[in-house]
Amino acid sequence: MTTITLKINENTKKGKAFLEMTRVFFENSKEIEIIEEITYNAEFVKMIEKAHKSTNRTRVTAKNLWENIQ
Repeated sequence: MTTITLKINENTKKGKAFLEMTRVFFENSKEIEIIEEITYNAEFVKMIEKAHKSTNRTRVTAKNLWENIQ
């Protein structure tokens, strides 16, 4: 079995067209499986890691949710 990894910019016309064509073409295929991998923006990951390390936190619950939205 061979695995091929593609990096497709789904925000472009060609990327959208390629993904749609691939999904339709291999929709009911038992020989070829499409495995979608979700990737995250590097800056977003850095922000999450920084927030995780921080001790300055505000706990938001369902009761005080609307009070904490600014």
